[in-house]
Amino acid sequence: MQAFIGPSFNLPLLWFADLLEWPLLKILQNIEEIDILPGDREKLRSLQDRRILMALNHPSTAEPPVTMAISKVMGSRFNFMASRQVFEWSGGLIGEVIRQVGAYSVIAGIADRESLKMSRDILKQKKGKLVIYPEGEPTSGENDSLMPFQPGAIQLGFWGLEDARKEDPNSSPVVLPAAVKYTIRSSKEEVRDTLESHTGKLEKTLKINPGNKNLLRRFLTIGRILLEKAEQEYQIPLEPQKGFDFRIGRLRHRILDGIADKFQIKNYDRSGDAIQKLRQVISAYELVVLEYPDPSVPRLSDDEKDWMLRETLTAFDFVVIKKDYLTSSPTPERFFEWLTRFETYVYRRKPRMIGGEPSILPRTAHVRFAPAFDLADYYSDYKNKKKATVENVTRRLKSDIEGLLHGMEDLTEPIVEPNDVGEDAID
Repeated sequence: MQAFIGPSFNLPLLWFADLLEWPLLKILQNIEEIDILPGDREKLRSLQDRRILMALNHPSTAEPPVTMAISKVMGSRFNFMASRQVFEWSGGLIGEVIRQVGAYSVIAGIADRESLKMSRDILKQKKGKLVIYPEGEPTSGENDSLMPFQPGAIQLGFWGLEDARKEDPNSSPVVLPAAVKYTIRSSKEEVRDTLESHTGKLEKTLKINPGNKNLLRRFLTIGRILLEKAEQEYQIPLEPQKGFDFRIGRLRHRILDGIADKFQIKNYDRSGDAIQKLRQVISAYELVVLEYPDPSVPRLSDDEKDWMLRETLTAFDFVVIKKDYLTSSPTPERFFEWLTRFETYVYRRKPRMIGGEPSILPRTAHVRFAPAFDLADYYSDYKNKKKATVENVTRRLKSDIEGLLHGMEDLTEPIVEPNDVGEDAID
């Protein structure tokens, strides 16, 4: 296998992509508008000549094309990392396309020296621009919340700063925090009709009588039934009195630990949280698929690979389902996020997290930017306490992006009364 795939900027392809920006966004992601405020447009243009490390949340597979639209506003081109296995999708065609618009590969979970060197080289350039998704893999699948940030994202920035200063003592990358939030563009009537239709099909498949429950209660009932089915499948005792969140947490760990045990995943932390475990399993799966040349990476049959992927996707579906997330603010977007989980699990569909079907209804991508900050302001602290400074800047970055998401809460509103669950359908 070719372990590292480097980027290129194919100008004819980039011009062609610019020309077809809206048809491609519509076809691939069902995005009809990218909303960037006038003040943010000016901010982007003012940074055109700077070294930039732009950090964006990563709820879906739509962020790379959204990033390209942002770069077009700035009047520049960004490089960005993509999981190495993405370069193999569609027989390598997708990889070849994204490589020629600035993407390069990274293999999570190993010391990917070539990818690291490329990142540093980009930030060393006078006008180098690198986009990072500090949540890493997998995509969160949630429009309004963040997964824990990977500290390596900001570490890249400091390494880039050190490299740049070898040639220019006054140079420094600026960090540009950004957040994207997707909202459904359809009318409330179309949203309700679509949700009713899909929910009805799920209820029919699962033999659920909806009775007179409202949409929120019906979703919670589906969630409870799927949890019970999964508990039976994984031989977990049914203990309704322990509550949904405890039970689904227990299920996540059972699935992930089962994958790790079956394939003896190296350095797997059984005491870790579910997100940490999921990242370890996804990294292990990627190494298996790539047939990474390391004796600790098992060689699996196609059936074993399929099983490992199916189990990993099941764990992902259950990792991101949290009851309060939906009941506290039952917006169209959150309903559709849960619907995606349900349909992926029930119908065994290819999930959106690995390039599955686009959004059911058309969307707007709202992009907001926090004030850029200069890594040079933290450099003296970094030289004295590297780890502590990286953690401090990572916390600041996460706080900035969380603030941007919080500021966009009023872009959508619940379609049913929050917390109107009646007799708790899920516990």
